[in-house]
Amino acid sequence: MTADRIERDVLIDAPVERVWELLTEAEHVGRWFGDAGAEIDLRPGGEILFRWSEHGDARGRVEVVERPHRFAYTWAPFGPRGAGIEPEAPAPGNSTLVEFTLAAEGGSTRLSVVESGFAALDGDAETVAGHLAGNTRGWPLELADLVAYAAGTPASR
Repeated sequence: MTADRIERDVLIDAPVERVWELLTEAEHVGRWFGDAGAEIDLRPGGEILFRWSEHGDARGRVEVVERPHRFAYTWAPFGPRGAGIEPEAPAPGNSTLVEFTLAAEGGSTRLSVVESGFAALDGDAETVAGHLAGNTRGWPLELADLVAYAAGTPASR
């Protein structure tokens, strides 16, 4: 049986509203999460597109927008990827749910991330375990990039 979730949290030296911007505005997400841009239609049902120069694109769908404390999306980062390959839309069997929860801690923000749904991915146990392992390795790196980005980028407002 495959584990079903990844849980991480990090303290970011920025107020909740600022961290919300960094999580939900494409101009920021495309710098700390993807390295080749992002598109976000910030409403439940809205589409998301994450871009990486090395890995290709991944599509998502906004599930929850509760400014400034909760943001969630499903995404399909596990399909075929590369130049000229259209990324798959999230659907049962090819996507997981990513949930961000933000809470103030003094002038900083405690950001919790939970990615779940790995056990429901299509594929054999080895393939699914590989997806879980890859994202387990990836989230600490992405969150470290977010912390650094928050420290070095002026507020957009």
